[in-house]
Amino acid sequence: MKVILHAGAHATDGGKLLRCLLRNADDLRARAVAVPGPSRYRQLLSGSLNALDKADPAPDARDILLENILSEDPDSFGRIILSHDHLFCVPKIALGSGRMYPRADERMRNAARLFETDQIELFIGIRNPATWLPAVYAETPHQSFDSFLNGTEPAYLRWSEVIERIQIALPDLPITVWCNEDTPLIWPEVMHEITAIDMRVLFKGGLDIIAQIMEREGVKRLRAYMAENQPTNEIQRRRVLAAFLDKYAIEDAVEQEINLPGWTAELVEELSASYEDDMLEIARIPGVNFITA
Repeated sequence: MKVILHAGAHATDGGKLLRCLLRNADDLRARAVAVPGPSRYRQLLSGSLNALDKADPAPDARDILLENILSEDPDSFGRIILSHDHLFCVPKIALGSGRMYPRADERMRNAARLFETDQIELFIGIRNPATWLPAVYAETPHQSFDSFLNGTEPAYLRWSEVIERIQIALPDLPITVWCNEDTPLIWPEVMHEITAIDMRVLFKGGLDIIAQIMEREGVKRLRAYMAENQPTNEIQRRRVLAAFLDKYAIEDAVEQEINLPGWTAELVEELSASYEDDMLEIARIPGVNFITA
């Protein structure tokens, strides 16, 4: 079985990917893809990975976990998708030792031990640290931003460092990465990649993200156009989405106000420029599938 782990990251899609997949769960089940509800596995999965910090997995740990997650015979599925924003850690400890997700590599190594007889894959959406840091901070109990930073310098944070660290721990792990900022244009492709379903199969919710930043009339016209003119490839699909977005985008819909003590416009620009460079680094990492717009 292929075990697909979607690790968020925190403050990216806000659970939208899992909700879209659940809307298509029956169709996916017919294609041997299991998308269990999060209440069936998140606590169990976290508990299992935590236990592996101290001991090796029991011989039947994987089978017991899957039997509790799935209401059907696990052998009837070739692929299971488990989405968990806290797979690496909870938001309050997302920073440490000068890095993002300091235990990401250990957690993925534990996942590989738990699913030793399966092929695991990692999917993760990333976000500009200039907006990611304040958004994740807002999800924590920290009383100050400095406490959340835990001695970390924002200017030195790199998503590529997280990806490379995981890859060093698990050299054969397939990793798919995308930028949260690109999701309006790449959302259908992300859904097809994580399910391994041909792009010609239409998913419910494939236009959910772009619909949030478009005028209602534009969304209506886009849905009608796509129903009559189904794209034959991903490039054509993106051109259609980009054309409608260019005409019907809601002004300032994707802007975010950043209000943190000591943060200047110059710092935000610096972090954003570093993020652009970091995306180029991620694209160069061998074995990483980087979905870009």
